[in-house]
Amino acid sequence: QVQLVESGGGLVQPGGSLRLSCAASGSIASINAMAWYRQGPGKQRELVALIDNSGNTNYRDSVKGRFTISRDNAKNTVYLQMNSLKPEDTAVYYCYSQIRYTASDFYNHYWGQGTQVTVSS
Repeated sequence: QVQLVESGGGLVQPGGSLRLSCAASGSIASINAMAWYRQGPGKQRELVALIDNSGNTNYRDSVKGRFTISRDNAKNTVYLQMNSLKPEDTAVYYCYSQIRYTASDFYNHYWGQGTQVTVSS
């Protein structure tokens, strides 16, 4: 059974920084794309940043230059470094990953449980 466990959320003042982590565990053969999504109050879930297994990244415009996604393949972990945080970044952040079991020929989609990020003075 593959699990994604997130950590690093919390309350931060505007202009502050947080680092989110998401570790995948279980009988993993390989991981394709890894990403962070977020869902703000009364809003739909949206893609924040994505990194493929070659290290190529993609960001939504509103976080470019402030957020950095990275991954450690040896630890099956994806990170999101968030700097210059704004109140509009307040949301529940979810990690997402495309993972193949050791006993499977196919990639499946997995989500973390979500971690709250609140930016407020």
